[in-house]
Amino acid sequence: MELLIDPEFLPEEGALSQEESKHCVSVMRHRVGDEVYVSNGQGSIWTCTLAEANSRGCMLNVVSEEVVPARQSSLTMAVALTKNIDRFEWFVEKATEMRVEKIIPLITDHSERVQMRLDRIQRVVVAAAKQSLKAWLPELTEPVKVSDLLKDKAYEGAQRFIMHCDPPVGCETKPHLLDALNRHQDTLLLIGPEGDFSANEIQKAVSLGYKEATLGNERLRTETAAVVACHIGNLINR
Repeated sequence: MELLIDPEFLPEEGALSQEESKHCVSVMRHRVGDEVYVSNGQGSIWTCTLAEANSRGCMLNVVSEEVVPARQSSLTMAVALTKNIDRFEWFVEKATEMRVEKIIPLITDHSERVQMRLDRIQRVVVAAAKQSLKAWLPELTEPVKVSDLLKDKAYEGAQRFIMHCDPPVGCETKPHLLDALNRHQDTLLLIGPEGDFSANEIQKAVSLGYKEATLGNERLRTETAAVVACHIGNLINR
């Protein structure tokens, strides 16, 4: 099975975007009458037949629809941008494969990178979703300052954790994330840069109700820690 992803696809119209049409005809080499699968990235996968094969705009006839339900709870990963953007893209790819609901690039006190090209990272998301046959695309935001995220009231109903390597501030011992997470509850996880979160950021997070947690005794790079945290989140909600 090969999957095309077009967030603007309307089954009643059957028109495929120019980018996905080019991929369908020039890369997948589909021809009129072929069966193709297309998703809007919001849970639907349509089985279609190719009515018009044109790299500038394919037309599809919808045969059936499969709806992949949203998960019972959402996982939001707020991860510091890495100095080497390829490493952040690698994390985004893996997070998409693991069906994370939202990815927030973080700007922290110790960040060495504060900008990224959203369109470039979005292409990584789409490519990963195609390869792993995902009907849901994670929401990808512009970079956000950690100080602004900590004040965002939209996440007050979620369980919120900040992972860091410093001694605990708000508890005697930092629990392992695997032991600290509750099942089937919306979750926001914060992962810092190579230099970790600053003491001020950790203190501020704890004062606003964030819990501290560890990913184990090994010192992990940003993108590795983020993938480990994603995997733990999926294990809890398996």
